[in-house]
Amino acid sequence: KAKACILLYMAGGPSHIDTFDPKPKLDELHLQKFVRKDKFASAMASGERYFVRSPFRFRKAGEAGIDMCEHWEHLAGVADELCIYRGCQAESINHPTANYHMNTGNKFGGDPAIGSWVTYGLGSENQNLPGYVVMTELAAPQGGSGNWSNGFLPAYYQGTRLRAEGSPILDLKPPAWKPREHQRANLDVLQEINRQHLAEHPQHDDLLARMENYELAFRMQQQAPEAVDLSQETAATLDMYGVGTSPTDEFGRNCLVARRLVERGVTFVSVRCNTLGSWDDHTNIAGRMKKKGPAYDQAVAALVSDLHERGMNRDVMVVAMGEFGRTPRINRNAGRDHWGRVMSVLLAGGDLPTGQVIGASDGTGSRPLQSPYRPEHVLGVLYRHLGIAPEMTFNDHSGRPRYVLEERDVIAELT
Repeated sequence: KAKACILLYMAGGPSHIDTFDPKPKLDELHLQKFVRKDKFASAMASGERYFVRSPFRFRKAGEAGIDMCEHWEHLAGVADELCIYRGCQAESINHPTANYHMNTGNKFGGDPAIGSWVTYGLGSENQNLPGYVVMTELAAPQGGSGNWSNGFLPAYYQGTRLRAEGSPILDLKPPAWKPREHQRANLDVLQEINRQHLAEHPQHDDLLARMENYELAFRMQQQAPEAVDLSQETAATLDMYGVGTSPTDEFGRNCLVARRLVERGVTFVSVRCNTLGSWDDHTNIAGRMKKKGPAYDQAVAALVSDLHERGMNRDVMVVAMGEFGRTPRINRNAGRDHWGRVMSVLLAGGDLPTGQVIGASDGTGSRPLQSPYRPEHVLGVLYRHLGIAPEMTFNDHSGRPRYVLEERDVIAELT
């Protein structure tokens, strides 16, 4: 089983039709009117829509011949390390609920995020760093910290967010006038007072979590600065991730930090990608994809390749996904709108099948034809490959036993 996971989250919802799921049928239907024949048809009150083919060409990559957008130049080089799942049904088309669904398995939020369950089940090999780390660019995804919440698990298991600018964590470096011995003495006094208070009020889980976080913060001052220091990397590695050049610098930098963290024993790292704006391409999808695609392409490929070269690919899974797909039609602003009925997910590492495409959507990319499963079932794949039993329980605040996953259908091709 894998020991760690890096989740690359393309906030906004990338278009499956323009990335990994080419649709020749759209070439035939190009500029024909899109007519919905279901009960939601009356909701299309904003004007006529037309089927529009992808503005990008596709090619077969790797020995397996995985379909890839023409802009995926680097990913084509690691195609045989990848698995593309084309049958995920996101259900919700609202960003917050879809984000919650993809990150927790519950579109209403409030449940533990996948990283919280994984660190609860596996623990962390490095007690000087958080077991669950979240890296966002300047904008957090819609739904905010609920996407990496501990839910009903102890507060200790919430994701630790690294800042996008300046020091990744405030006060990571203590002031020069306060030696480490002085910090330790102060912390010992504070912890003793808190232990006395906790003994009188054992129901205060937040206090216990705060005490644990004080200790973790003290230990992090020793190791965290080194873990996020990219000056220790070779020029070739920095260049491979695109660090220091536009538009790849920000996302590439975060992916490289993610590798350094799992290399040092962090169990789960979530990297949120909003490079050059989100993937919510309601306008000019062709132009926006050409600008931000290279950052995604180079950084993801570099991470997959780097883990393989270091012999870490069996121990570390990489998953890249958004919250839903995009419509097979183009709107009046030359963009694709939200589409929850089908989307694609990229997976690599661990014992996952590689060099394969699992599942399929129909001729226009409107709905799945093979292996249709919901987000919680995709999370179930990750849990199983990490050795987390989906039927594992934890008693919530009311004493009710709660499962890692309430629905535990298995995507056989990915298990």
